[in-house]
Amino acid sequence: MENQDTNRSQLRQEGFIQTRMEQVLFASRWIQAPMFLGLTVASALYCYKFLAELVHLTKDIGHLSEEALLLGVLGLVDVTMVSNLIFMVVLGGYSLFVSRIDIDSHPDRPEWLDKTNSATLKIKLASSLVGVSGIHLLKSFINIEEMDSEHVKWQVLIHLTFLLSTVLLAWGERILHPPHASH
Repeated sequence: MENQDTNRSQLRQEGFIQTRMEQVLFASRWIQAPMFLGLTVASALYCYKFLAELVHLTKDIGHLSEEALLLGVLGLVDVTMVSNLIFMVVLGGYSLFVSRIDIDSHPDRPEWLDKTNSATLKIKLASSLVGVSGIHLLKSFINIEEMDSEHVKWQVLIHLTFLLSTVLLAWGERILHPPHASH
């Protein structure tokens, strides 16, 4: 009888330790929160960069060639796409890995947030990287006479690598989780 009581006590103690350890592990998700706040600051820095470039383009519009203006606008698009990428990481990552964001009744709630899981977030991020890489490649093509051909070759290879990786991620996700057939 005494042996059974000892075993029960030991099991309760192990259960208590396991429960506490699991609570600590689960609470550790909050370690990521400052990182998401830091990315929000980085987004504000990108906003500053965008506005500074916009002011520069506005001031110099009379002296800019069409090509220079196009390159400036592509720079603005690039900064905007990186900022969108940061937003997706912050909002999607926080809601997936830290805490649910209680904005269900907000009229501007992004629809993609309802359908986001870690796999779809990866695909969205990879797609955004393809877009950013494409903007850089387009800038190089516009400025091709001033570019080193070796540099452009590497940009094309990097862009194709991003593109292939994105397609393979999406394909792998489709294989692992095929869409449900609607009846």
